[in-house]
Amino acid sequence: MSRLVVVSNRVPQPGQPVSGGLMVALQAALEETGGIWFGWSGRIDPERSGEVHEHRVGAEGGSIDYLTMDLSQRDHDEYYNGFANRALWPLLHFRPDLVDYDREAYQGYRRVNELFADFLAPRLRADDVVWIHDYHLIPLAKLLRRRGVTCKLGFFLHVPMPSSDLLAALPHHERLFESLSSHDLIGFQTQRDLERFQDYVRLFGRGKVVDTGLLETAGGHRLRAGAFPISIDTEHISTLAAAAVDRGSSRRLGESLGHRQLAIGVDRLDYSKGLPERFRAFERYLDSYPDQRGRLTYLQIAPVSRSGVPEYQELRAELEQLAGHINGSWSDPDWTPMRYVNRNYPHATLTGFYRQARVGLVTPLRDGMNLVAKEFVAAQDPENPGVLVLSSFAGAARELDGALLVNPYDIDGVAAAIAEATNMPIGERRERWQPMMDRLREHDITRWRKDYLAALRAA
Repeated sequence: MSRLVVVSNRVPQPGQPVSGGLMVALQAALEETGGIWFGWSGRIDPERSGEVHEHRVGAEGGSIDYLTMDLSQRDHDEYYNGFANRALWPLLHFRPDLVDYDREAYQGYRRVNELFADFLAPRLRADDVVWIHDYHLIPLAKLLRRRGVTCKLGFFLHVPMPSSDLLAALPHHERLFESLSSHDLIGFQTQRDLERFQDYVRLFGRGKVVDTGLLETAGGHRLRAGAFPISIDTEHISTLAAAAVDRGSSRRLGESLGHRQLAIGVDRLDYSKGLPERFRAFERYLDSYPDQRGRLTYLQIAPVSRSGVPEYQELRAELEQLAGHINGSWSDPDWTPMRYVNRNYPHATLTGFYRQARVGLVTPLRDGMNLVAKEFVAAQDPENPGVLVLSSFAGAARELDGALLVNPYDIDGVAAAIAEATNMPIGERRERWQPMMDRLREHDITRWRKDYLAALRAA
């Protein structure tokens, strides 16, 4: 089988246990064929980019070469903090009002992609299969083609694909998104994302849709595109949760709740996650359902991210104010309705938290998939499962139809769903949970990466 080359913004430390379903899946794919994992090292050199670190793990033939590159402070600021996270991230999450486009940052984004292409192109073989990940690396395939690379190139977008009109609001959008046509296969999270991209190709890319998933550029080049919903290691999550629920932090959480039910949300601190709206919906629940007051404690875990970006600083301040207001207004001497925590927990501990929860709150304003929703389902006790309250704007809503689907902007609707989930009888909870769990077992992370790589090799 041909060698696999994975390219991602960040690369795990070689030889260390990897966490997160995506990293585990990519490492498993590389172990099957041997190959290269290339990307930014996470290190910043104050002066210059380009120092490369090479580590080989495994025996010849099935080994993985971890190749990582340091970035200068300027390149990091313009490529990562700048264009990727202050222009592309909000645009791809349907927030053009938060796009901070800066021409120098855009040039820095392209410069780092050029740097990656310069390093990677000479190391590729004609029979390699290259799998490029996410919005940080949109121009890379075209830059590799310019350097004579002829092997299979695939791309997977982990975040949403917005409407073509929103994409067209970005300066230089034609040059940027035309780069995607250099791939043999482009993967999206949902069928709706694929449809939006096809609209963009037709309306702004001067190309045409030959058939669903078959596109032709203005220059006559054809490529494939498809929906490949990412998933989780379902059985592993289920096993972790069963083992963790009565241990350590999970056990102490259960003891602290006493007779009360638990609602849980776990999200990176990001404006796409709809946290202010969720906090307000929980307060509306407390106000609108007085008969349930005191029965439910809401735990929100929100590790801080991108703390140097002003929008994230403002979001954190808003959430702290809202949480303080809710607890100040509704607490009793023996009950605090909301626990708001800005820290990371080990993955196993989180699965134990999920298993104890009667209600899982996953209400992003927009999300490519949202694996927390899938992990919540996989972590449940089959005899006494909780209820997932899920935003209809998360990619996972296309698969998890046993959840209570909500519009995260509808504060009253989310409050009503929390009340319904809290009161739902066990028979209905099981009926909703079982089909979702069956699907997650069939369509797990291994199935996802095998389906994508098979489609790429066949493209």
